[in-house]
Amino acid sequence: MSSSYFKIIGKNPLNGTVVPQGNKNEALPLLGALLLWEGDVILDNLPEIADVLKLMEVLRQIGVEITALDTKGSYLFQKKNPVKSDLPYELCSQLRGAVTLAGPILARTGRVFLPKPGGDKIGRRRMDTHLLALEALGAKIEVFPDGYMITADRLVGKDILLDEASVTATENAVMAAVYAEGLTTIRNAASEPHVQGLCRFLIAAGAKIEGVGTNHLTITGVSSLQSPAGGLRHRIGSDYLEIGSFISLAAVTGGEIHITDVNLEDIRMIRMVYSRLGIEVRPTENGILVPSDQKMEIIPDYHGATPKIDDAPWPGFPADMTSVALVTATQCKGTVLIHEKLFESRLFFVDNIIAMGAQIILCDPHRAIVIGANRLYGQRVASPDIRAGMAMIIAALCAEGQSEIHNIVQIDRGFESIDTRLRSLGAQIERVSD
Repeated sequence: MSSSYFKIIGKNPLNGTVVPQGNKNEALPLLGALLLWEGDVILDNLPEIADVLKLMEVLRQIGVEITALDTKGSYLFQKKNPVKSDLPYELCSQLRGAVTLAGPILARTGRVFLPKPGGDKIGRRRMDTHLLALEALGAKIEVFPDGYMITADRLVGKDILLDEASVTATENAVMAAVYAEGLTTIRNAASEPHVQGLCRFLIAAGAKIEGVGTNHLTITGVSSLQSPAGGLRHRIGSDYLEIGSFISLAAVTGGEIHITDVNLEDIRMIRMVYSRLGIEVRPTENGILVPSDQKMEIIPDYHGATPKIDDAPWPGFPADMTSVALVTATQCKGTVLIHEKLFESRLFFVDNIIAMGAQIILCDPHRAIVIGANRLYGQRVASPDIRAGMAMIIAALCAEGQSEIHNIVQIDRGFESIDTRLRSLGAQIERVSD
């Protein structure tokens, strides 16, 4: 594992044009979904980040041939041999995204052993919703200390109410239900853009899915999927979480960034929350512009009440943006409550931001009060997860002096060549090997 760290010198406005990477959270389930049939698949705009590259290695080990095409981020996937049921334990146990292999492999082979998934250290990430959904479709679950044995002689469509609107559980249930006999209804389904992308991908291969973009999906089982003549080609959408991060980077450094290839519908709530922090974004012909003349002042609720930024299922504010929103708020005049509802450890990274000079009161594991605007100073910090890592980069780039961010293997899991791309905008950031 790399022991590199980022050395960052702050207070340089970021300016220029940036193209967002492909959506990590769409790429991972698509890599699982392509196991559902034998035809060739080309994925375009695949982000070449650690999590995606690891999951591609998992696919290679269970029988998928992968060829990089001439266009960066484009890969050909060919399934010339039967898909194996046994997943490589060491790789999958490091990778949260491996969980999305359970549904498609179960549907194809009737058996899969799913190692306990790894990923970010942001608190407990329960598997129950996945397992209950697969169980409802006819699977049998055996729990072992190191994972789950999931088997099914056949899958039968059912009316399923998910106990939480889990993105990956929705994806697993959809992929398994594609081959279930009869009609499956999934209620309280997640409807994020990446879930919609997965459904459109499966529909292109012959799946019968209705209600895409809503929390009520119906899937009529089919006996087989197949690629259209010449193979199935799908372009992964832009990562709206990265777009939100670049908006923050422009605002807190006082720069002006043009972000291209943006689906405005994907960032409506992100834009709304930023507007409450005094940050405006202007649509352009092929993206958005974050201008340099930002107010950076928190707008109170009516009667002067302290406003709140809280995450919620789509189309609410994404949970993965709360760390970035918190750091952004430290540079805005006023007071705001950040309420992270999903993970009990996600806000613990704020100790590092407090050490940099921020006025933050951590009320409990889920709530923090930010009092801005604060002058931040460079510090030596370590990233516990992907999103906190980006938040720390944002803090370092608007801080006075030099910062070091360690454990950047976490950042590389979710952001492709982020140091190179930031340097192209004028950031003083260097990857240093210990």
